[in-house]
Amino acid sequence: MYSGFLRSRHDLCKELVKRLSPDYKFVSVLGKHITGQYVSVTTATTAVVDTPEQQCGFVVKLFDGKVYSEYSFTDITKGTLNKLEKAIREETKLSEALTKDHVKMKAMPDEPMKRDFARPISGKRYSIPEIVEKLTALRDETKAVSEKIVQAGMTFEMYDVSALFISKNRELTQEYGWCSVRGYAYSRDGGKTQFAMDVAPGNNEEEVFAVMATKTRPLGELAVELLSAEMIKPGVYDIITDPSITGLIAHEAFGHGVEMDMFVKHRAKARKYIGKPVASPLVNMHDGAAATMSCVGYFFDDDGVLAHDTLIIKDGILQTGISDAVSAMQLGTEPTGNGRRQDPSRKAYTRMTNTFFSAGSDNVEDMIKSVKHGYMLFETDNGMEDPKNWNIQCVAQYGREIKNGKFTGKIVAPVVMSGYVPDLLQSISMVSDEWKVIGSGHCGKGYKEWVPVSDGGPYLKARCKLG
Repeated sequence: MYSGFLRSRHDLCKELVKRLSPDYKFVSVLGKHITGQYVSVTTATTAVVDTPEQQCGFVVKLFDGKVYSEYSFTDITKGTLNKLEKAIREETKLSEALTKDHVKMKAMPDEPMKRDFARPISGKRYSIPEIVEKLTALRDETKAVSEKIVQAGMTFEMYDVSALFISKNRELTQEYGWCSVRGYAYSRDGGKTQFAMDVAPGNNEEEVFAVMATKTRPLGELAVELLSAEMIKPGVYDIITDPSITGLIAHEAFGHGVEMDMFVKHRAKARKYIGKPVASPLVNMHDGAAATMSCVGYFFDDDGVLAHDTLIIKDGILQTGISDAVSAMQLGTEPTGNGRRQDPSRKAYTRMTNTFFSAGSDNVEDMIKSVKHGYMLFETDNGMEDPKNWNIQCVAQYGREIKNGKFTGKIVAPVVMSGYVPDLLQSISMVSDEWKVIGSGHCGKGYKEWVPVSDGGPYLKARCKLG
């Protein structure tokens, strides 16, 4: 349900824009209100708190013909409107010393539009006691798999996002919801401890609980199996990536590398490769809030730009990057709906949304049979990329050895992938017809500015340095 708080402030935001517009070439107000719950059930404790995504506030963006300024605030009322307007004018007034060497900018486009978007969480909504009961049962099922599982836990997170964007000519509202159940298990044998996890995300509470119910036994079994995992012998191998690792590659190898605010700062090598081959001809890659439904399936971004489905790589050729509105203006391109803030008190940056490789036509079994000696890699652990030099490091939670087209039964963990982005992408030789996007992650801009993201794709066969 759309936020009653934002609804009650809608007309006041319009009035604020109206008052400021005569003195500025562009004025907008973004309001956001996110509510929800986070429920955790472990072997020892149960906790119910607000979702970490929660936030509530506003930010006004102004363009005076020279520079853009922003002012964030927590509330707007009839009694505080005059004081707020005065504070915005005074606090965003810059000295000549700060503006004389500014980058030349234009006013953001402000085409007329008035729309209300809605995609609430569907199906039955559970009460907190019902959620605790369901999580407890899932936890117990996981723990019961083996005496070697010393700790098991389940979490449930649900949040509803409401937002408004008002400028002189635009009046947009949106609401959407998301939820997920995440399970984990710790196993121990002697002095060795291992960890396994899985997640069931979606926008239907009944469905995510039903999916996790099918994952409890495999989760517990994996935690126990990982106790026998060995370290991999470093080297270059044929690999097959599951959709989670495929998504990690998409996110790290070419997601950060095509965030176009980095183009503006000349901190991304991809800027010089638009229109050039960067991957195998089998590779097609997308990003966009409109590309698929997930935790970031919003309808407009924090710049008021409608969500896009951006084709980044087509048949191995780099087509374009992704951008926020201000970066796009500086580069002379169209914004792609990727302007996102951690919250209204933070700056809008170019950020990924749903980042994934498109499906191909290969069968997974045929991909496995084609490997003489290599590994199938599973489950994202972490990753990082250097957009300026195109080096990446990605960590899979575990891998399964393949020899002569068959699994040997050997498991290795963890597995570190590293190398030069084009080398990895150009080595892709098979792309499966199976495809999945996992909508349950978060990403920072450098070391901060955390926002929800999703990624995924098909199974890929490639060649990579592992260690």
